[in-house]
Amino acid sequence: MDNVNVQIGGVLYVKIVDPKLASYGVENPLYAVIQLAQTTMRSELGKITLDKTFVERESLNAKIVIAIGEAAKHWGLQCLRYEIRDISPPHAVKVAMELQAEAERKKRAQILESEGERQADINIAEGKKNAMILIAEGNKSAVILASEAAMLDQTNRAQGEANGILVKAEATAKGIAVVSHELEKVGGVEAASLRVAEQYVDAYRAIAKLGTTTVFLPSGASETSTAIGQALTLYKTMLGKENAD
Repeated sequence: MDNVNVQIGGVLYVKIVDPKLASYGVENPLYAVIQLAQTTMRSELGKITLDKTFVERESLNAKIVIAIGEAAKHWGLQCLRYEIRDISPPHAVKVAMELQAEAERKKRAQILESEGERQADINIAEGKKNAMILIAEGNKSAVILASEAAMLDQTNRAQGEANGILVKAEATAKGIAVVSHELEKVGGVEAASLRVAEQYVDAYRAIAKLGTTTVFLPSGASETSTAIGQALTLYKTMLGKENAD
């Protein structure tokens, strides 16, 4: 590692605690303690880098005070405090240090900027991801609701059709029951025969009114009576089966 000449100015605070030692222990105690402070400072600075010199002033001050205190007590002096006041490196070194500091500041700024951009990209990606999830969940809910609505509609339609068939069946059954009950009364069969005969005649009358249709009528009234009788016989047979069931 290359050495750098640095000019350092400091302030030394000492106190005479033993006048006898201060007078006879050394020829010039103040000069001696100043020289010791400078020597100690050079020794301590040689152990660290130039960059640390600016940030470890307190540590250097404490070490110098301890070193001076051990020797100064034999000279009747007490070292109270030492303060490094000025640190002046050569101009070229100072310029280099300023450039280095500027580069470090730019580097930190670029790092912070890149970290900010990275975090922004992450936030945007997270936002898009959450939006897609919400859209997918919304579509899923819509499909589920639509399928449930369709199923409910089909169920209602089927239920309605079933109810309609049931109502028609019940109405038909009631109609048959009423007719059956009426036929069982006195004169019921005759009344039914009369009603069938009337409908028989009305049917032929309606066919005859069409005009363009050729209708072959029975040759005599006996055939009409026979048809009516056959219809009543068939009805009675069916009625008998229902009663047997």
